[in-house]
Amino acid sequence: MADFIILQTPRLILRRITEADAPLIFALNRSPDVLRYLHEPELKDEADARRVIRDIILPQYSLYNLGRWAIILKEGNTFIGWCGLKYRPEKKEIDLGYRLVPQYWGYGYATEAATHTLRYGLDILNLETIIGQAHIENIASWTILEKIGMQYIKDEIVDDCPVKVYSISKSKP
Repeated sequence: MADFIILQTPRLILRRITEADAPLIFALNRSPDVLRYLHEPELKDEADARRVIRDIILPQYSLYNLGRWAIILKEGNTFIGWCGLKYRPEKKEIDLGYRLVPQYWGYGYATEAATHTLRYGLDILNLETIIGQAHIENIASWTILEKIGMQYIKDEIVDDCPVKVYSISKSKP
């Protein structure tokens, strides 16, 4: 599993998601608190979670050397969500995203994972610009984007969902 590790932070391990993670991804996406600000269809079952992993997450690894990565607490080796970078070919942009199990909200894990993911993208992958989006009512999420140094650039509608869009560029860290 060590070769699946992308990066480590003081408290977290971020590693590639595998099809074996389908039960964890399914459980994460069953929480009404998690679903509240999402603009994507709800997963129906673990097979649906496996399909998302196989068809959406895994190709990002092989095609773009990017991806959403499982966030694992070092203490206890517990899956608490995901964070990572995703190439959006329809917009030709790299998107920073994160999603955590609600019981782990408020401990700074999303900020820690997002900070290190952003640095990894800019410094290791040498990406020029990374964007982040958060539902316009998801104050906690767009506060994280601001806290990690991203700059608000606009409001827009994505899949019929109003979002705030943030950006950071290598030339303006």
